[in-house]
Amino acid sequence: MRLITFVRDGAIRLGALGPAGSRQVIDLNQADPSLPSDMTAFLESGASGRARAQRALAHPAAAATMGLDEVTLKPPILHPGKIICIGQNYAEHAAESHSAVSPYPIIFAKYPNSLIAGGDPIVLPKISNQVDYEGELAVVIGTRARQVSETEALAYVGGYAPFNDVSARDWQSRTSQWTIGKTFDTFGPMGPVLTTADEVLDPQNLSIRVSIGGEVLQSSHTSKMIFPVATLIAYLSSVMTLEPGDIIATGTPDGVGAARTPRRFLRPGDMVRVEIEGLDGLENPVEAET
Repeated sequence: MRLITFVRDGAIRLGALGPAGSRQVIDLNQADPSLPSDMTAFLESGASGRARAQRALAHPAAAATMGLDEVTLKPPILHPGKIICIGQNYAEHAAESHSAVSPYPIIFAKYPNSLIAGGDPIVLPKISNQVDYEGELAVVIGTRARQVSETEALAYVGGYAPFNDVSARDWQSRTSQWTIGKTFDTFGPMGPVLTTADEVLDPQNLSIRVSIGGEVLQSSHTSKMIFPVATLIAYLSSVMTLEPGDIIATGTPDGVGAARTPRRFLRPGDMVRVEIEGLDGLENPVEAET
């Protein structure tokens, strides 16, 4: 399923997109009022919730069907308990950052204030002139995970989505801890579609690229991750309980603006697109703070 969180008539709703290429939205709450309107609650409902949603999608009533332009998209997960980010998880990106490959995953955080949906603007803060793009595969936890093994880790995934770990490099480099440069308002574009895990056969077999105005700046493949998705889930769950709705941003490949010659930071008027094979694209305009 291709799930979305959207607003209609002032209310948060759970929805799904129609067949690939269509602009049809099915309001799952209208189609089956027993389904929760919150994506995290839907993930917590497990197999029974997914089965109810599939039945609702099979024969949606006319009143539950509308055009994409009739709704306002939100990030798929509105209030995640955690946004866990992985640094330098592609060897080529570590190299362009003049860093050695770490023997352990590099962990930092973003906060929910940073989340925006596709179509929402990335706002360049007045206090930074080095705002960069980082296209990534986001993993959304679907089932509570604690001390899980790598072999079973993917069973705890609820879905996947494109993510843009927007970064103010000048603020990021102020200290050895990166978080302050990573979590400005609007610095976490995600989605807007959450593709359920059953539709992604192998998260390590997906092409990933970022373009601005049609110019491809990042182009790689998730097979190049130093620490694959299953490894990350097992590693993180050995330390903390991962809850439904938690987001893991799995790291960006090479080609970031700070490493280019000349450097290529985001500018007002840019349109940034993150594309991951098998997932719906994420596209955001860039605006200056007013």
